[in-house]
Amino acid sequence: MALIDNLIGATGQWVSSSDPQAPITSPLAWLKKTSGYAAVNRIIGMAIPFAPRNGFSVEEVRPGYVKARIRLKGNKNHFGSLYAGAYFLVAEIPGGVLTLFDLGPAYTPILKEMTLQFLQAANSDVTVTFELDEATVRAIKAEADATGRAAFELQGALYDDEGNHVATSVAQYRVRKKGFTPG
Repeated sequence: MALIDNLIGATGQWVSSSDPQAPITSPLAWLKKTSGYAAVNRIIGMAIPFAPRNGFSVEEVRPGYVKARIRLKGNKNHFGSLYAGAYFLVAEIPGGVLTLFDLGPAYTPILKEMTLQFLQAANSDVTVTFELDEATVRAIKAEADATGRAAFELQGALYDDEGNHVATSVAQYRVRKKGFTPG
């Protein structure tokens, strides 16, 4: 676990210091951005091999923000639209990514409950974004540092490639502070 924790910490620093808007016309900045996202996706694949096998990827991550995608290819249901489990995958993993990179590897995210409201079928890839503001991150850290754990909620809107709102997720997370001992 120490190796993974070090990789998460180093990758988080690398990604947070890159410019998420870096265009290819600025090759060094663009390379830093894209290699950081590649490292994030590699770490996810090491921790959860199911995710990359099913077309999941993080497209953007920066302090307080994550955007992820699930591909339709390989994830179609019997109607030819996106399978319900793929919605769940794209809505669940980014919460852990956001938590790990915003709080750091000393905090372990745990999904306690998630609901998905399906609004319409997606016949393309689906993306989702999540955000945590600085005040919420500070509050989560303070509670986890004081009690060993903290609860928070993440809500996400899932969109297809045409910009249609296809589903809404609400997830209840808990983080645990690694090595916590009550004082």
